[in-house]
Amino acid sequence: MSSVPTPTHLRSHQFAGLKAGPRLLVSAAVHGNEVCGVQAIEAVMAELDSGRLTLLRGTLTLVPIVNPLAHALGRREGERNLNRNLRPPVIAQDFEDRIAARLCPLLASHDVLLDLHSFQGQGQPFVMLGPRDNQGELEPFAWAAQEAAMAACLGPARIVEGWLSTYALGLQRRAAKGSDGSRAQALVQDPHYGVGTTEYMRSQGGYGLTLECGQHQDPGAPEVARLAILRTLVLLGMIDPAAVEAHRPAIAPELLQLYEVIDREHADDSFEREWASFDAVEQGQRIGTRHDGSPVLAPAAGRIVFPNNKAQPGQEWFYLARPSERKL
Repeated sequence: MSSVPTPTHLRSHQFAGLKAGPRLLVSAAVHGNEVCGVQAIEAVMAELDSGRLTLLRGTLTLVPIVNPLAHALGRREGERNLNRNLRPPVIAQDFEDRIAARLCPLLASHDVLLDLHSFQGQGQPFVMLGPRDNQGELEPFAWAAQEAAMAACLGPARIVEGWLSTYALGLQRRAAKGSDGSRAQALVQDPHYGVGTTEYMRSQGGYGLTLECGQHQDPGAPEVARLAILRTLVLLGMIDPAAVEAHRPAIAPELLQLYEVIDREHADDSFEREWASFDAVEQGQRIGTRHDGSPVLAPAAGRIVFPNNKAQPGQEWFYLARPSERKL
């Protein structure tokens, strides 16, 4: 840990409309080095404070920096990944647990969540969509239509579903390999580990989306995030549609489904080339090489998602996606 002082509070800003309406929470910097959402939230706050933007109804809560320790350190995590295993702790064991103790009740008190992120590799913005309506044990849900409408209006031309079900497959593989007894190992093998902000929001009766606004340093990412906030407010009837130049994108987005996650097993595991999210792969194509020289091949044609050449051993290295038959 560096000499950065450990933060002692979580900062949020709330705008309460004088007419009843939806309760929307917009968050950013769940991962500290993903700052486009921070800039976007600050821009929207400035518009509200100046009167250029008027809240007509409902409650808007803005949390520009969800993980202030990771943000101060300029890295993804403070002491662990806040966007995994998110739940109120019985006994807080790290900084992210202490944030979760405040963040989880805040999520539960809202109806809708827009969580703003960015990613390491090159690629275009995309939306992470939740499950279809179901009464299963993994992620029961009843707001698929509302969430899909929100996903379609945010702006990016690509939507991805299947996060938690795919992550559950990876967790089963990790558990089968056994544990070294460490807290880090216990966390990544916990069946709850795939649960982040949107998954927790759904578990509390609401709905929400993760918006990946682009590469971390993409100068256009803050505007992607800002427009997404405004489009969400328009969709929910919380601001005048005239406040945003386009409510719904003209082109229907591409819809993909995650179906596989591959962990990095050793620090010397390497990619065949520098991959970007949504690069196409053919069946049997070599994606990478394990430290012992064995190839990592694509099991089917599709796209690579979230390739992470900085992944730690035992954590997700990349995902694979294919076209979804789901209709929005």
